[in-house]
Amino acid sequence: MESAIPPRLTARRTRHPRVPDDYEPGFPSFVARHSSKVRTLVLAYLGVQGASTPSWMDAALGDPDGPGHHDRATATHPEPGGPADEVTVAYWEDPAVFDRWFARYRGTWLAGAGFEGRWIEVVRPSVERYETIFGRRSRPEGAAAIANGFSGPIREHGYWGGMRDRMPASQRDPLHDPGDLDVERDGERIRVRPRGSLCLIRSGQDWSDSEGDERACYLEVIEPTLRRGMEFLRDDGRSVGCLSNRYLTLLDDVGFRAERSYGMSWWRSMADLERWVESHPTHLDIFSSFGRLAAAAQGRLELRLYHEVCVAKPEEQWFEYASCHPRTGLLAALPPV
Repeated sequence: MESAIPPRLTARRTRHPRVPDDYEPGFPSFVARHSSKVRTLVLAYLGVQGASTPSWMDAALGDPDGPGHHDRATATHPEPGGPADEVTVAYWEDPAVFDRWFARYRGTWLAGAGFEGRWIEVVRPSVERYETIFGRRSRPEGAAAIANGFSGPIREHGYWGGMRDRMPASQRDPLHDPGDLDVERDGERIRVRPRGSLCLIRSGQDWSDSEGDERACYLEVIEPTLRRGMEFLRDDGRSVGCLSNRYLTLLDDVGFRAERSYGMSWWRSMADLERWVESHPTHLDIFSSFGRLAAAAQGRLELRLYHEVCVAKPEEQWFEYASCHPRTGLLAALPPV
């Protein structure tokens, strides 16, 4: 068993982990391992409302400065009367390459807004302020798709607080500097500038290999419970520190819905996310339903789960919206105009 924090990012702790040194988890989990040369990741979300992603974006993503990996998803259960987004998520391991790509395509992307909204949400966290967790060492999702591979079984999981303990910066940094949102308006374009370090989580599930009772349990019990939690965060998340939440279904290479989904949300701070995870009924219901399935399967689950989390400083964030629904992304957290 190894630490989730690689040796090159290990520091003498001034902040203690949640568990003692001799803690041993009851089941294996793994983290993505990036090249030692990677210092900063770029996670770029690009959304379009009321339409499919324009075909020219495929060529843009294939540009020599394009991302190392991207995927596309659509709203799982759109809010009645709310934004129905199709979202492309792209990942880079070199921010300089991303900057060239962004300078080339940002204006074109936003210029297409009109009857359809367009938006961009980008963070570029250092590897010290980023972590992942996977139940299986196969089918990497998200940022793990541009990593070198997976770790061996890790120690920091299976308890509340493991998310924070897997993040290298947490060895010395409280990762807590929440702040208000500043707004710049230019006609139909809106820039939102957070003053604090927002926390982003993408948490996914893949049930494509599930069969029989396991598949039925996921579709009839777990997914409806998960959906209720996602809808709570979407509609009432501001009460617990969640500024925005989307529940998305991934699309395959020809645009059909795959049997893979994820929730992605922006939080005022990691502490707010932790409190919801550890104590709020909507998440405890999700956690309990997954736990009952895992116990019934006796460790032989085909369901695949993962997440990626980062805490980005204010200067590492970019939020821009053009002709968007007022409940889009961080717009939903702004006071009424």
